[in-house]
Amino acid sequence: MDTSNHLSYVAFISSIFLIISCTNKKGINMNKDELNSFGKKYAQAWSSQNPEKVAEFFAADGSLTVNTGKPAIGTEEITEVAKGFMDAFPDMVVLMDSLIPRSGKTQFHWTLIGTNTGEGGAGNKVKISGFEEWIINEDGLVQESIGSFDSEEYDRQINEGVNE
Repeated sequence: MDTSNHLSYVAFISSIFLIISCTNKKGINMNKDELNSFGKKYAQAWSSQNPEKVAEFFAADGSLTVNTGKPAIGTEEITEVAKGFMDAFPDMVVLMDSLIPRSGKTQFHWTLIGTNTGEGGAGNKVKISGFEEWIINEDGLVQESIGSFDSEEYDRQINEGVNE
């Protein structure tokens, strides 16, 4: 193969890889500082008692799933999920425990602390930890979040309070 044919072949293959990488791109890569800032602000939004602030971190068609439940899709439904927790825990604080990047996804580990004094609440203190696994889109917003925490322990604390 002469040099000009070889260079044409390399250029062609490079173009194919570029097209494939662009069309398969699921999200954006944030550097460690950007991701850390995003996570801290997200935790602050959950602690704000303003559910719309939580929804601002999601794409307009983003989704939030809590413990294998039905996904909340779109910022309106995500706002309602956040409102549910905020109503149940008017003093709720969410702390960012850690962020763990993993092959195109990020695990946001958190701890929720609050008193269940919302309407119909038992008045018990709750301290529960869990995580969300995020896919962040090209705009730097959460496209998909799948959250998980120990629902049995959560229910126990709602009914009995935290064992200190």
